[in-house]
Amino acid sequence: MPVRNELRTCPGLERYEESFMTMLSIALMASTMIPALSVGDTLPPLKGEFLTGRAAQLPDAAQGRVALLALGFTYDSRFPVEAWIGRFRKEFGGNPQVTFYEIPMISGMARLGKWLIDSGMRKGTPVSDQENVITVYGGADGWKHRVGFKSPDAAYLVLLDKRGVVRWRHDGPFDEDASKDLSARVSALLREQ
Repeated sequence: MPVRNELRTCPGLERYEESFMTMLSIALMASTMIPALSVGDTLPPLKGEFLTGRAAQLPDAAQGRVALLALGFTYDSRFPVEAWIGRFRKEFGGNPQVTFYEIPMISGMARLGKWLIDSGMRKGTPVSDQENVITVYGGADGWKHRVGFKSPDAAYLVLLDKRGVVRWRHDGPFDEDASKDLSARVSALLREQ
Protein backbone atom coordinates (compact mmCIF):
# COMPACT_ATOMS: atom_id res chain seq x y z
CA MET A 1 0.00 0.00 0.00
CA PRO A 2 2.90 2.45 -0.15
CA VAL A 3 1.79 3.67 -3.59
CA ARG A 4 -1.66 4.49 -2.27
CA ASN A 5 -0.17 6.51 0.59
CA GLU A 6 2.16 8.32 -1.79
CA LEU A 7 -0.78 9.24 -4.03
CA ARG A 8 -2.68 10.59 -1.05
CA THR A 9 0.13 13.04 -0.44
CA CYS A 10 -0.07 14.50 -3.98
CA PRO A 11 -1.25 18.10 -3.72
CA GLY A 12 -4.78 18.56 -5.07
CA LEU A 13 -5.49 14.85 -5.65
CA GLU A 14 -8.45 14.84 -3.27
CA ARG A 15 -9.96 17.79 -5.13
CA TYR A 16 -9.71 15.83 -8.43
CA GLU A 17 -11.21 12.73 -6.80
CA GLU A 18 -14.14 14.81 -5.53
CA SER A 19 -14.65 16.41 -8.95
CA PHE A 20 -14.54 13.03 -10.66
CA MET A 21 -17.08 11.54 -8.23
CA THR A 22 -19.37 14.54 -8.70
CA MET A 23 -19.21 14.27 -12.50
CA LEU A 24 -19.80 10.51 -12.32
CA SER A 25 -22.86 11.06 -10.11
CA ILE A 26 -24.26 13.68 -12.51
CA ALA A 27 -23.70 11.39 -15.50
CA LEU A 28 -25.45 8.49 -13.79
CA MET A 29 -28.39 10.69 -12.79
CA ALA A 30 -28.69 12.07 -16.32
CA SER A 31 -28.79 8.59 -17.83
CA THR A 32 -31.68 7.59 -15.60
CA MET A 33 -33.62 10.82 -16.13
CA ILE A 34 -34.73 9.80 -19.63
CA PRO A 35 -38.09 8.10 -19.14
CA ALA A 36 -39.04 4.93 -20.94
CA LEU A 37 -41.53 5.51 -23.76
CA SER A 38 -45.00 4.26 -22.82
CA VAL A 39 -48.28 3.94 -24.63
CA GLY A 40 -50.10 7.25 -24.12
CA ASP A 41 -46.91 9.37 -24.16
CA THR A 42 -46.35 12.01 -26.79
CA LEU A 43 -43.21 11.12 -28.72
CA PRO A 44 -40.34 13.38 -27.61
CA PRO A 45 -38.63 15.19 -30.48
CA LEU A 46 -36.49 12.86 -32.57
CA LYS A 47 -34.26 14.88 -34.89
CA GLY A 48 -32.38 13.55 -37.87
CA GLU A 49 -32.15 13.91 -41.60
CA PHE A 50 -34.15 12.39 -44.43
CA LEU A 51 -32.04 10.61 -47.04
CA THR A 52 -32.94 13.50 -49.35
CA GLY A 53 -30.79 15.71 -47.08
CA ARG A 54 -33.72 17.64 -45.63
CA ALA A 55 -33.89 18.08 -41.84
CA ALA A 56 -36.44 15.80 -40.17
CA GLN A 57 -38.10 15.91 -36.79
CA LEU A 58 -40.62 13.48 -35.43
CA PRO A 59 -43.42 13.53 -34.50
CA ASP A 60 -43.82 16.74 -36.58
CA ALA A 61 -42.98 15.05 -39.91
CA ALA A 62 -45.83 12.58 -39.40
CA GLN A 63 -48.38 15.15 -38.20
CA GLY A 64 -51.93 14.25 -39.20
CA ARG A 65 -51.06 10.68 -40.19
CA VAL A 66 -50.78 7.38 -38.35
CA ALA A 67 -47.08 6.52 -38.40
CA LEU A 68 -44.99 3.44 -37.74
CA LEU A 69 -41.44 4.19 -36.61
CA ALA A 70 -38.93 1.36 -36.98
CA LEU A 71 -35.70 2.12 -35.13
CA GLY A 72 -32.56 0.08 -35.60
CA PHE A 73 -29.35 0.43 -33.61
CA THR A 74 -26.95 -1.83 -35.56
CA TYR A 75 -26.18 -2.69 -39.16
CA ASP A 76 -27.85 -6.09 -38.75
CA SER A 77 -31.02 -4.55 -37.32
CA ARG A 78 -31.86 -3.49 -40.86
CA PHE A 79 -33.15 -7.01 -41.58
CA PRO A 80 -36.00 -6.97 -39.02
CA VAL A 81 -36.65 -3.27 -39.73
CA GLU A 82 -37.06 -4.01 -43.44
CA ALA A 83 -39.25 -7.06 -42.72
CA TRP A 84 -41.60 -5.04 -40.52
CA ILE A 85 -41.73 -2.10 -42.92
CA GLY A 86 -42.24 -4.41 -45.90
CA ARG A 87 -45.34 -5.97 -44.34
CA PHE A 88 -46.63 -2.61 -43.12
CA ARG A 89 -46.17 -1.06 -46.54
CA LYS A 90 -47.92 -3.96 -48.25
CA GLU A 91 -50.94 -3.46 -46.03
CA PHE A 92 -51.09 0.33 -45.65
CA GLY A 93 -48.77 1.76 -48.32
CA GLY A 94 -51.58 3.07 -50.50
CA ASN A 95 -53.30 4.95 -47.68
CA PRO A 96 -52.40 8.68 -47.54
CA GLN A 97 -53.44 8.78 -43.85
CA VAL A 98 -50.63 6.35 -42.96
CA THR A 99 -46.86 6.64 -43.18
CA PHE A 100 -43.75 4.91 -41.91
CA TYR A 101 -40.16 5.78 -41.12
CA GLU A 102 -37.10 3.56 -41.04
CA ILE A 103 -34.77 5.16 -38.50
CA PRO A 104 -31.15 4.02 -38.35
CA MET A 105 -29.71 5.25 -35.03
CA ILE A 106 -26.01 5.74 -35.69
CA SER A 107 -23.62 6.29 -32.81
CA GLY A 108 -20.02 5.89 -31.77
CA MET A 109 -17.24 6.01 -34.33
CA ALA A 110 -19.71 5.26 -37.15
CA ARG A 111 -20.80 8.91 -36.94
CA LEU A 112 -17.47 9.84 -38.52
CA GLY A 113 -18.60 8.07 -41.70
CA LYS A 114 -21.85 10.05 -42.04
CA TRP A 115 -21.27 11.05 -45.65
CA LEU A 116 -20.29 7.52 -46.65
CA ILE A 117 -23.15 5.91 -44.72
CA ASP A 118 -25.78 8.30 -46.08
CA SER A 119 -24.58 8.00 -49.68
CA GLY A 120 -24.60 4.19 -49.40
CA MET A 121 -28.15 4.23 -48.04
CA ARG A 122 -29.25 6.65 -50.79
CA LYS A 123 -27.87 4.31 -53.45
CA GLY A 124 -29.78 1.37 -51.95
CA THR A 125 -33.05 3.25 -51.44
CA PRO A 126 -35.38 4.28 -54.29
CA VAL A 127 -35.77 8.06 -54.54
CA SER A 128 -39.49 7.68 -53.83
CA ASP A 129 -38.66 6.15 -50.41
CA GLN A 130 -35.93 8.54 -49.30
CA GLU A 131 -38.36 10.69 -47.30
CA ASN A 132 -39.26 7.54 -45.33
CA VAL A 133 -35.73 7.02 -44.02
CA ILE A 134 -34.45 9.29 -41.26
CA THR A 135 -30.84 8.88 -40.19
CA VAL A 136 -30.10 9.96 -36.64
CA TYR A 137 -26.48 10.60 -35.68
CA GLY A 138 -26.00 10.77 -31.92
CA GLY A 139 -28.37 10.45 -29.01
CA ALA A 140 -28.74 6.70 -29.47
CA ASP A 141 -28.20 5.94 -25.77
CA GLY A 142 -31.20 8.03 -24.75
CA TRP A 143 -33.38 6.34 -27.36
CA LYS A 144 -32.15 2.93 -26.30
CA HIS A 145 -33.43 3.72 -22.84
CA ARG A 146 -36.74 5.05 -24.22
CA VAL A 147 -37.45 1.90 -26.26
CA GLY A 148 -36.24 -0.61 -23.67
CA PHE A 149 -33.21 -1.73 -25.66
CA LYS A 150 -32.39 -5.40 -25.07
CA SER A 151 -31.15 -6.88 -28.31
CA PRO A 152 -28.81 -4.94 -30.61
CA ASP A 153 -30.11 -6.52 -33.81
CA ALA A 154 -33.84 -6.13 -33.11
CA ALA A 155 -36.27 -3.67 -34.68
CA TYR A 156 -37.82 -1.28 -32.15
CA LEU A 157 -41.29 -0.28 -33.30
CA VAL A 158 -43.40 2.66 -32.19
CA LEU A 159 -46.86 3.36 -33.59
CA LEU A 160 -48.00 6.99 -33.41
CA ASP A 161 -51.50 8.30 -33.81
CA LYS A 162 -52.22 11.42 -35.86
CA ARG A 163 -51.24 13.67 -32.94
CA GLY A 164 -47.87 12.00 -32.28
CA VAL A 165 -49.04 9.97 -29.28
CA VAL A 166 -47.58 6.49 -28.81
CA ARG A 167 -50.34 3.92 -29.29
CA TRP A 168 -48.38 0.66 -29.59
CA ARG A 169 -44.82 -0.60 -29.07
CA HIS A 170 -42.98 -3.77 -29.94
CA ASP A 171 -39.41 -4.97 -30.36
CA GLY A 172 -37.80 -7.95 -31.99
CA PRO A 173 -37.73 -9.74 -35.32
CA PHE A 174 -40.80 -9.86 -37.55
CA ASP A 175 -43.60 -11.74 -35.81
CA GLU A 176 -46.89 -12.66 -37.50
CA ASP A 177 -49.03 -12.34 -34.34
CA ALA A 178 -47.54 -8.95 -33.45
CA SER A 179 -48.06 -7.85 -37.06
CA LYS A 180 -51.76 -8.73 -36.85
CA ASP A 181 -52.00 -6.75 -33.60
CA LEU A 182 -50.27 -3.78 -35.27
CA SER A 183 -52.63 -3.98 -38.23
CA ALA A 184 -55.69 -3.99 -35.96
CA ARG A 185 -54.35 -0.97 -34.04
CA VAL A 186 -53.71 0.99 -37.23
CA SER A 187 -57.20 0.18 -38.54
CA ALA A 188 -58.74 1.32 -35.26
CA LEU A 189 -56.77 4.58 -35.35
CA LEU A 190 -57.94 5.24 -38.90
CA ARG A 191 -61.55 4.93 -37.76
CA GLU A 192 -60.99 7.58 -35.06
CA GLN A 193 -61.60 11.22 -35.92
